[in-house]
Amino acid sequence: MAATKTAAPGDLLSQVAGERQTGALVMGGHPGGAVYVFEGRVIYAESPAAPGVGELLTSSGRLAGRTWQNALDLGTSTARVGRLLVEQGHLTQGELELCVLGATYDAAYFALATASGPIDFLPAATHWLGPVVHIDAAAVLREVQRRTKLLDDIFPNSRIDTAPVSPVTRPPRERVTVTALQWELMVHADGQRTPADLALLLGRAGYVTIQELRRLAALGLIELPEVRGGEAPDFVRPPQHRAEAAPLSRPVPDVVEVSAVPVISGPSPDASLPPPPGIPPPAPPPPGEGNTGPNRLPRLARRKPGAKLPKELATDNAPVHQGTDEVLLKRIRTALRALR
Repeated sequence: MAATKTAAPGDLLSQVAGERQTGALVMGGHPGGAVYVFEGRVIYAESPAAPGVGELLTSSGRLAGRTWQNALDLGTSTARVGRLLVEQGHLTQGELELCVLGATYDAAYFALATASGPIDFLPAATHWLGPVVHIDAAAVLREVQRRTKLLDDIFPNSRIDTAPVSPVTRPPRERVTVTALQWELMVHADGQRTPADLALLLGRAGYVTIQELRRLAALGLIELPEVRGGEAPDFVRPPQHRAEAAPLSRPVPDVVEVSAVPVISGPSPDASLPPPPGIPPPAPPPPGEGNTGPNRLPRLARRKPGAKLPKELATDNAPVHQGTDEVLLKRIRTALRALR
C-alpha cells in the first residue's frame, strides 16, 4: 500500500484487516503513530502522545529499569520481549496482556484520530514486543470513536490532549473539588509538560490522563491551548506563573493604525486664525470649566493644616436639607476644618 494523504486512517485499517495483511500502518502528522497488525488483527499500537508498555511498567514501579532493558537487549531482534518477561517470571501473562491492551487503545486513539498527514503501510513489519494480544480491528475503531465522543462530552477541545498543560493562576470560583489524580496533574503541570509527559511521569495511562485534563478544563482550572495562524502545531508555550506577565496569546497587530486627525505638538495656535482645511474648529469649553473668563473658579492657595478658609468661600454655605440636625452639621464642619 503506497503512502497517501487522502484516506482516513480508520478506513485504511479496515482495508488492511479485511485483506488479513501483516505489517504496520504508520500515520504521520501530529501527533501521529503506528498500528501493528498480524494477519488482519491488531497486536499493538504506539504514538508519541501516549506512554508505551515499557514506560508504564517502569514509571509505575512494576518493573525495574534494568529488568526492562535486559528484556529489550535479549528479545528485540526476535520480537520476543513480552514472552521473555513472562518466561523469566517478571510478569504474569494476565498482567502483560492488560498492560498491552491499555497501551494499545491509548495509542490507537491518538494515531487513528490524526486529522491530516501522510499514511503508509509497511508490509511484514512487526513490533519488537511480539504478538501478546490479538484485537479485532473493528473493535479498536469502535473504541476510538467511543473515547472521542466521551471526551467531547466532557469538554470539546482536542488540543488539550497534546498541548503543554498550564494551570490557571487563580481558580474561577471560591471552592473547587478535585480528585487525587487531578491534583497530581496540576501539581506537576508547569507549562512545558504535555499530557504524555505527565502520564509518563506519574505512571498513568494516556487516555486516563487526558480524560482528567478535559475535566480540569471544564472546571476552568487549566489554560486552554490556542493556535494562531502560522503557528506550528507542536509549539510549546512557556509557563505563565506570574500574574504581571503579559500573556503570549495576546494578538499583536501587524499594522499600526493612524488616527484620521493629526496630532499637532508645540505651542497652541492663535485662536483668531482659521483652522486648517479638513479639521473642525474646537468646541468651546463648557461654562465654568475654561481657564479664562468671568466664570473661572478662583484658584485655592495651599493652606496649612488648621488654617481658616478664605472669606469668599467661608461665607458660601451650602443649603441645608430639611430635617438636618444643626448640632450634627456643626460637628461635621468642625471635623472638616480640623482635617484641613
